Amino acid sequence: MGILSSLYTGVTGLTAQGEALSVYGDNIANAGTTGFKASRPEFQDVVAASLKGVMGGNQIGRGTRLAAVNPIFSQGSVLQTESSTDIAITGDGFFVMDGLDGRSFSRAGSFHFNKDGELINSDGFKVLGFQSDEAGKITSKMDSVKVGRTVIDAQGSKEVNLQMNLDSRAKIGLEFDPDRPDNTSHFATGVTIYDTAGSPHAATMYFNKVEQGVWEWRTMIKGEEFEGGEPGKLSQAATGTLKFDKDGRLMEQETSENTFAFAGTGSDSEQQITFNFGKDKSQGGDGLQVTQYGTDSETYRTTQNGYSAGTLAGLSFNDDGVLAASYTNGESVNIAQLALAKFENPEGLFKTGQNRFKESRISGQATIGAPQTGGRGRVSSKTIEASTTDIAGEFINLMGAQRNFQANSRIISAADQMMQEIFNIKRS
Repeated sequence: MGILSSLYTGVTGLTAQGEALSVYGDNIANAGTTGFKASRPEFQDVVAASLKGVMGGNQIGRGTRLAAVNPIFSQGSVLQTESSTDIAITGDGFFVMDGLDGRSFSRAGSFHFNKDGELINSDGFKVLGFQSDEAGKITSKMDSVKVGRTVIDAQGSKEVNLQMNLDSRAKIGLEFDPDRPDNTSHFATGVTIYDTAGSPHAATMYFNKVEQGVWEWRTMIKGEEFEGGEPGKLSQAATGTLKFDKDGRLMEQETSENTFAFAGTGSDSEQQITFNFGKDKSQGGDGLQVTQYGTDSETYRTTQNGYSAGTLAGLSFNDDGVLAASYTNGESVNIAQLALAKFENPEGLFKTGQNRFKESRISGQATIGAPQTGGRGRVSSKTIEASTTDIAGEFINLMGAQRNFQANSRIISAADQMMQEIFNIKRS
């Protein structure tokens, strides 16, 4: 009977619109949920009978049904916070998480470190990333992001880099005297050098012009800081020669002595420290790191790669998702890089709650890589991604679903009245 089937048609509308209300209500309830992606209900009509078989036309519909609830992976607003471990993704990608139920994925980047130094979310799921080696270089090994070292070991100086000019107008014939170095050198510059135990030592480099375009240099250390040195006097640790062309560019460089035996570090701890004056012309360089121009001798920059031991002072992420630890000795070491997962069909991911997703058959497998590679988005510290729920739009959707629900209830009311008329015929 058509009247009876119309009752079931109305019921399908009530059921579908009720489920839609649940979807819209869930969106509104998660308006303040970090990284939440609002969903959209999608309906399909139901056809139960065709009056002319496969001829087409004359088909009677039997209502509607909720065919799918698809999350909309649009970009949420990026909000500033005060926590350095709050991370937001701008663009495609998901954080990779590891927990008791295996691997999962999330857009919510409200993280913190636990007592073991591991980066986790509020539910204790570990955040995965690419680990660094001892030198701080990021590798392809993936594991939980963890601060393993709160103390960084001391490192003795291995290289000193200089950028400077030596005055070509200096007079030849000034002979260097270690007892009167300042009065018997054309130019001097200081540099701090660290021994193998991380103790700093003030070294002074003296330069003497011995021929036209030829300079000798010496590195002197206080005698009391040098193995076998005499207190109150300077000990020579390194010496060499610099040769310049007529244009004042460095042609050749040579080191003739280089032995740093600092007192108190043991007899087997002699250091070889390279003094780098730049790539000279004999090496295919331009010879402009250290020059001999007709201007006053001057040091522009001096750097070296040694440092003392230090303790952890702070942690920070950069836009490539690299977590760097800074230490009290001024050094910074890369610890790990956040991993981001990308899916061919993110709408097909399976929601597990707790702001997490899991792979499904229709989402495809995760392709995991570094931020800003392979179409993955970038990450930023001290930010979180807000929910994509548009409250105003959801209220309009609620009102539309309510009206549709009321309209479908009228179908049932009308069918019921028509059924009542049939019963009244029997009574009459």
